[in-house]
Amino acid sequence: MQTLTVRLLAGLLLLGSSLASAEESAFTRPLERLTFSHELEQYQFERATLRALQVSDPLEPLNRRIYHFNYKFDQHVFLPTVRTYRKVTPRPLRSGISNAYTNLKEIPTIANSLLQLKGKRAMHSTARLLFNSIFGVAGIWDVASKMGLEPIHEDFGQTLGHYGVPAGPYLMLPFLGPSNLRDSGGLTADFLLERDINWLNYPRTSQQYPGLYVLEVVDLRHTTELKYGQLNSPFEYEKIRYIYTKARELQVMD
Repeated sequence: MQTLTVRLLAGLLLLGSSLASAEESAFTRPLERLTFSHELEQYQFERATLRALQVSDPLEPLNRRIYHFNYKFDQHVFLPTVRTYRKVTPRPLRSGISNAYTNLKEIPTIANSLLQLKGKRAMHSTARLLFNSIFGVAGIWDVASKMGLEPIHEDFGQTLGHYGVPAGPYLMLPFLGPSNLRDSGGLTADFLLERDINWLNYPRTSQQYPGLYVLEVVDLRHTTELKYGQLNSPFEYEKIRYIYTKARELQVMD
């Protein structure tokens, strides 16, 4: 009996050793076992996976036209303007402008955090707003981040989603890009809130000097990394639509 037991253990050890070596070759050098079909092009592969990217888009014909308009406007107006802005504006000044506009965005974040009963986030953003507005000279310097208070974002679209309002149909907005019916209403609400509170007197000042609105738009495009066409795919529209939709779902659940 003892001899049989020893033989069984020896056999199991040998089997385990062979399996381990097989697993090692499979998992540490997986590409050695893969074969590729050179006949399968990227277009065919992406078309075969489009079902995973399906999003409700009843206004797709109109959205695609707006998407094409945004692409052309981006190529011929937005990006050349941003390149000129970067060329003539020193990096420290660009950083200060971006920080100042980010500081103003703390207003809707605080309001929407309170509406969603997220007390810690509201206090976090309030501290950022006060520290950057006072010690950062109207937000030109982001002293709050250096203190460990990294920026967070909450908007009215997230607030509506938090309380169960569905996203509604997907929308491609002129100039602004991907959105949906709920988030488009949220953009309007946040814009009106910023103007109504008039923090640091910026909204009223920008009414007197419309160039500040232009600077805000240029800075927004400057800080937005997405470029139309950069995915190098005939299905870029579907991919952007899917990524935006899923990203907003995660933000609402956060």
